[in-house]
Amino acid sequence: MSDEILFQKRGKAGFVILNRPKALNAINHAMVLAMAEQLSRWAEDPEIAHIVVTGAGDKAFCAGGDIRSIYDARMSGQTDGLSAFFRDEYMLNAQIKAYPKPYIALVNGIVMGGGVGVSVHGSYRIGTEKTLFAMPETGIGFFPDVGGTFFLPRMPRNSGVYCALSSGRLKQGDALATGVLTHAVSEENLADLEQDLETADDIGAVLAPYLMTPEKGPVCESLDVIDEIFSAASVEDILSRLDASQSEFAGKAAAAIRQKSPTSVLIAFEQMKRGRKLSFNECMKLEYRIVSRILQGTEFYEGIRAVLVDKDQAPKWSPAQFGQVDSAELASYFEEPADGDLPLS
Repeated sequence: MSDEILFQKRGKAGFVILNRPKALNAINHAMVLAMAEQLSRWAEDPEIAHIVVTGAGDKAFCAGGDIRSIYDARMSGQTDGLSAFFRDEYMLNAQIKAYPKPYIALVNGIVMGGGVGVSVHGSYRIGTEKTLFAMPETGIGFFPDVGGTFFLPRMPRNSGVYCALSSGRLKQGDALATGVLTHAVSEENLADLEQDLETADDIGAVLAPYLMTPEKGPVCESLDVIDEIFSAASVEDILSRLDASQSEFAGKAAAAIRQKSPTSVLIAFEQMKRGRKLSFNECMKLEYRIVSRILQGTEFYEGIRAVLVDKDQAPKWSPAQFGQVDSAELASYFEEPADGDLPLS
């Protein structure tokens, strides 16, 4: 098996190590499949009491999915298997959400996109002062997936809607206050905590001496503004409210949203509305519908080109304005794909 993902039995714990530090531990299809298979084995293993997931190196837990490989496949005409990565990734997200044993993600450094998908659905999400959370997908012509349809609209006071549309970043304090993290610790204690988790009977008791109370971040300080603005009934209304606000925070959020793909922002907003009322598995099925449609278009590949390939940071979105996005076109992203829905009950 590739050394891009490592599995170790240490005492009572099954350790998963995302091991691509030079790629910020970006998760690829082979890693998804290997992780799903190993989690299934450990679920049945009486010697494994809980799972611990970490990222190699000190820069990132996992910076997302390996979308560059998807771009390369599309450019070379190898499009048949593109949806398979997302299908298997979303099935892994659902597996983690329903996992029968405690699932502990030690989130040190960057956690974005696919990294969020293998952490936020677990029972324990433990972050450090280096934790940096974001769902930046609307900036690459994509959408906040890997269960974002479920957890983002459930974050307090529309903070998740703000993150979905603007790609707003959360550091340790904000991530803890909004529920992205369940616990906060110092990076300098991570090695000791890992060692203690190897023999832990009571995870809460093991965590207790390590816990810290981080400072509040800018999102926490702006929750009143966020809730008032991002509770609006449309993206147009959100932008109008942001423009009317006198706060620096609102000005930055408005500028950020206007840089994103208009199609992606409108998809994400509809996701948030629908996701509030759906079960987790229903959210994952909805995401598979959206991604199946996105992979057939051009916006996602243009976003990857601008950010990861040519790195000119100047994507040419089509359409380029929110008012130019056709409502029927937008609705098509939420229809059942030709190969059927994700096989979740």
